[in-house]
Order: sequence, then structure tokens, then C-alpha cells
Amino acid sequence: MNKKTRPAYLGVALGVALIGLGVAYEKLWCDPRELLQEAADPQALHRLSRDGVTVEFEARPLAGGTLQEGSFANIRFKVSDQTSGQPLSGMAPGAWLDPAQSAPAGEREQSCKARVALFLKSSIGARPLLDLNSYFLLMLNKDASLTVIDPTVSVGGVTSTLARIDLPGPPMDWVATSDDKQVFVSIPERGKVAVIDTETFTRVADLDAGEQPLRVALQPDQHRLWVGNNSRDPAKGGVTVIDVPGRNTLKTFNTGSGHHEIAFSGDSRFAYVSNRDSGTLSVIDIAQMRLVKTLKVGPHPLSVSYSALSQAVYVVDGEEGSVRVFDARNHQLRHTVQAEQGLGPMRFSNDGRYGIVLNTLENQALVIDASTDQLIHRVPVAAEPYQLTFTKGYAYVRGLASPKVSMINLASLGEGRSPIIQGFEAGPAAPRQAGDLPLAQGLSVSRDDNSVFVVNPVDNTTYFYAEGMNAPMSGYNNRGHQARAAIVVDRSLREVAPGVYGSTVKMPAAGKFDVAFLLNQPQIIHCFSTDVAEAPNAGKRQGTHAEFIGLDRPLSQHSAITARVRIVGDDGQPRLGLSDLSLRYFLAPSSMPRNLQLEEVGEGIYQAALSLPEAGAWYLHVQSPSLGRRFAEENYTSLRVLPAAASNASQTDVRNVR
Repeated sequence: MNKKTRPAYLGVALGVALIGLGVAYEKLWCDPRELLQEAADPQALHRLSRDGVTVEFEARPLAGGTLQEGSFANIRFKVSDQTSGQPLSGMAPGAWLDPAQSAPAGEREQSCKARVALFLKSSIGARPLLDLNSYFLLMLNKDASLTVIDPTVSVGGVTSTLARIDLPGPPMDWVATSDDKQVFVSIPERGKVAVIDTETFTRVADLDAGEQPLRVALQPDQHRLWVGNNSRDPAKGGVTVIDVPGRNTLKTFNTGSGHHEIAFSGDSRFAYVSNRDSGTLSVIDIAQMRLVKTLKVGPHPLSVSYSALSQAVYVVDGEEGSVRVFDARNHQLRHTVQAEQGLGPMRFSNDGRYGIVLNTLENQALVIDASTDQLIHRVPVAAEPYQLTFTKGYAYVRGLASPKVSMINLASLGEGRSPIIQGFEAGPAAPRQAGDLPLAQGLSVSRDDNSVFVVNPVDNTTYFYAEGMNAPMSGYNNRGHQARAAIVVDRSLREVAPGVYGSTVKMPAAGKFDVAFLLNQPQIIHCFSTDVAEAPNAGKRQGTHAEFIGLDRPLSQHSAITARVRIVGDDGQPRLGLSDLSLRYFLAPSSMPRNLQLEEVGEGIYQAALSLPEAGAWYLHVQSPSLGRRFAEENYTSLRVLPAAASNASQTDVRNVR
């Protein structure tokens, strides 16, 4: 189900969605008066009052202590009315972190405005060191792992892998909480559900989840996780219920045999569990944790879904080709929609109006109007449709036997109307060719609610498609693993309490930084400051790595530059005689890519002359087949090139990923 979204800026790779990761108010925001009293605290709260608005800023390490490079921190802005002190909600601010500039006091504000203007046009200007309006892709792999990808630097053919999360076994399905703070991953062969903390991208718990846990689902109020148990033992088939805050098992229900799909009433009062081999639907009272009714629903129920608009539960039977509609209040059968054999997955549009059922045998999507419970359309879609999701404007249908993704225009649906169908190719081959596909979807809605990510497991690439385009705009390769599904983890600013907007970020480097803040109404642009200390082991890089020399200042457009890099081995000694060392460099987001051979000019020092004709952010990647793919992915920097007339207006944005 799609989460609440807000408008977005289009950024370097995909866009800047100004929504994101929520956190508890009590834990992460304290009384400003207390902070002001902590004079010894280098991260003391900063305040700005202008145009009737007061903005207060703080940056706090997640683990306490002081801010350090490589550590996670909570960034918070409290926005309130300057006169009354009342919090101002729904403001949708933006923020960016970049190395601090040296500017006279009278010019600091104009300098800050100029930088924000560049950040908002990041496809043609310089990028900030850290975009606080960004998000990450969490990839579910074929092996026992997840991969975290940062799309903002997944350009020029080199993907930025932020983290790898090991799992106790191969994953099957997953679900994220509505605030993106946790992801629950089912591990069937271990009888576990792994809990992923997305603030730190670590696995924090493995919960007992019954025998053969496959499908996972969160009830709407997020209090309980429901896990379908596909045990071969009929006495153990059913669902396991896990308390989300306590991370403990509450109860196991033996509902029946076969695969289980799970749906909930909108008020989290009832859970509906289908039992494929038993041909039944189990109705469970959530508050009482009691099985209240078992309904016969056909010989082979494959899907169950709920519409808040009609307050009804819809059960799809694939063998007899029917959709049974049960009233969610009294659980009585009120209608049966008869179609053809081959029906499977069913989902409703976000407003609950249109339910779409996929027919894998007929290559069709059937549209049911929840206001009348009538079948109103049969729409041809990609071959062997098996997955679907919704944005505000479209239903996206994925075909198992085709690389094509079909798009059904929701505004064109209705009795007596002709649906508008579009589509695009997401990769070179049909997903079926990859084999071993999980339950987790290869379709994921982006946070701007008008674009999607599509995982093609054959070429191991996740494609980004924005509505209105003829084809995907970009693709992200999951190097070293085989991607099967993806979800978006939002790290952008979100209103975590009335008037309090925050995000959790990983501090990229040590030094003094400007935190640029933007508010549209009224328009306020201001640069706060914060200091980040060096990590204790900052100078102890592991493995062979590149050290860029003399790239710590911005350059003027058309400047002649010789890029120099020192290659240091595991033992801290320079690596000599690397004949296959090359430099790939390009203008962000991915234009004008060029490759140069690096020549050794000293002990472990290699260089090449570059041509940088355009202003903007240039990325430099050091590559060497003999040192491996990981070396290429982890050893890069960025160099800011300014228009010739503004060569002294900004500082370099350097990122040496360790």
C-alpha cells in the first residue's frame, strides 16, 4: 500500500521527495531552553527568527556523545510562529549539508541563497555533500542478504553501495513500517523474521515466526506483524502474530493448510487470512486475538483484499475464476463476481474505488468497481501478469513472461468508458528467465507518487520510470548480488511532531559544515552550522584504496587540471607498477563520460590530464580490474567546477568513500 506523499523536486538522479523518515517526538526533541543551558555542548540549538517565523536547528548523534564522521545523527528543525510560539505544521522544508564557506558576515546570507539555488538545480550545478531530502533503495537479494543503494550517486555506470545487510537465510517477503524505520523480512528456511533498523541499516533482531514463514503483513495501525506459515503439517499451517513494539510472538492461529494471503479492515479490528488448500477464509478479531469465523470461499483462494470504500473483503479463487465479496461488518457473502479460470493477485487503488484482479492465463487485468461490486473492464496487459501496484494516477502491472510493464490510467476507468493503456520496457528480458522469484514485489512506488522502481532480476538492474516518459530514465545495478525486489527507504525531512521536521543521516566526513535550510512560504533561506569530529580510526582505512591529491578546492571552468592519486595497499605502503589503473570521470548526473589511463609518476602515485569544459559536479572513479570491482565502487571523489566568473564562490564537494 502506498504511503502518504508530498510533491518533490527533480534532482540529480530521480528527484528530491520532501517527505520521509519519522521518529518519536519524545526521544529526539527536547525543550529548547534545556539545550540553550548546555553551553558546553558544541551541537547546541541554533535559532533564526524572520518574517514571523522562528526556526530552531539541532544536530544530535544517534548514539549520544559528539557528532563524528561515519556516525548516524538526527537532524531536526523546529518551525514555529514567532509571536505565539505555536508550531507550524505542513511546511515541507528542504535542507542540505555542505562544507562551510568562508564569507564575510554581510555576504553570508547571499552566499547561502546562491548555494541553495544550485542545489535545487543539481542536474546542472554543484551537488551538496549530503542531501537531506534524499532516499535509498533497499534491495532484496537472491542470496541471504539485502543491499542498500544510494541513488544520488548511482551514475556513470558505477553504483554506490551504502551498506550490505546479512540475513540468516534467503529472504522471501518483506514489509516496511509506514515511517520507514523498520523492515521485516521473512526467512522461511530458518523459521524467522529478520528485523532491519533503517536508521543504521543493520539487522537488529531475528524473531521466531513459526514454521515456513512466507507472507508478512502489517496491520494498518502498525502494532502487529502477521506472518503466513506455509507448513506442510496441516496442524501448523496458519498465521503467527508478532507484537511490533515488543518484538515478541503474541499468538499462533492454525487457520488451515496451503499458502496464506492476509488483509485487514481499515480500523485494524479484523484480520482476514486465506487458506489456499483448505478453500477457506479465516476472520480473526485482532483486539481479542480470537478466531471468530471460517468462511468457505471456493476450491483454491489465491488472493484477499479489502476496500475501505465499500467496507468489504474480496476473495479471489483461481480455480473457479470467481471473486467473492463479503461484508466486512457482518462477514456475510453479499455478491459474487464470476469471471474465468486463472485469476490471481488482486489489489485496490489507494482510494479503494477500483479493484484490479490479474488473470495470468488470459493476460488480462479485470477491473471491479467497489461502489457497485461489478466487473466493468477487461484490460489486456503484459504476458502472464503477476504483480501490480498503484500510484495516484495509474495501476502498474508486471508480466512474468514479458519485460513490459503495463500502465492503466485510473482516470479513464468507469462504467461505459474505454480504459487508456500505456506501457514501457523494464529491461531486456522477462522476469521468468531469472527463476527462484520471491513473494516480494519487483514493483515499488517512489515517494513522489508519480514514479516507480522496477526490478528486472535477469539483468540485475532496478529501473526508474517517471510518469509521462516513454521509457525508464535510469537504472541501478546491484553489483555483487542478484536483485529480486526493491523498496524505497526515505531519509528526507518529515514532520515527526507538530512543527518539528527531521531526518536521520550518516555524517559523511569530518569538519565544519553549513546546513542550508529552505522554507517556501514564507520564503526563508538560511545556513546553520555544525561541527563533525574525526572518527577515532579515521586514518586507518582498510584494504587497498585511493587517496586523491590536490582536489580539495573548486576549479574554474576550462581550467587545466592533472588528477593525481596515490594507491595505498593493506599494509599502508604505496602500490607500485599498476598497469591497468584508469580514471573514469563524468559530469553529474551522467553526461560526458570519459576514460583515461593513469600513468605512474612516483612511488604509488598515478596521474592523468583532465578536460573539464562544463561547470557542475564532476565525479572521478579510479578503476583497476586487478584490484576488483569493489575497489572501483569505493574509490571515488567529486570535484566542483564553477563558471569562470564565479570561481571563488564555492568550495569543493569532496567525497572519498571508505
